[in-house]
Amino acid sequence: MYRELLPQIAALIAGETDTVANMANVAAALQQSFHFFWTGFYVVKGENLVLAPFQGPVACTRIGYGKGVCGTAWKEARTIIVPDVEQFPGHIACNAASRSEIVVPLFRCGQVVAVLDIDSDTPDAFNAIDAAALEQIAVWLTTDATTTSK
Repeated sequence: MYRELLPQIAALIAGETDTVANMANVAAALQQSFHFFWTGFYVVKGENLVLAPFQGPVACTRIGYGKGVCGTAWKEARTIIVPDVEQFPGHIACNAASRSEIVVPLFRCGQVVAVLDIDSDTPDAFNAIDAAALEQIAVWLTTDATTTSK
């Protein structure tokens, strides 16, 4: 699925410099392709991650540094895959239907500036293939959009 989707996302964001617009389109493209339970972004604002473009049910608005899966991915500056959110210490349950999660940090100048958060309503929904593809999208979102490769 990613083989078809990645070139589409690259073309979708190529040349567009507005980060919010690109996040909105990426969230929609991922959601339409995979039908995840929740797909979206949180952006770093001070000591919090603040809700940004997303697809899915109502979400938590703010997440503290190091809190939950998103805050931990921000703090540790790495992708986190959680096969069973009930087993993740400090998991923030924005919606009880979420069963597994992947969070990918977006970097600019070596600092995490946002995270891509995807939840599934099935356990163990994410793997290394998801991580690699989503990390590529994260790079494109924080790179000069005019240089995004197709």
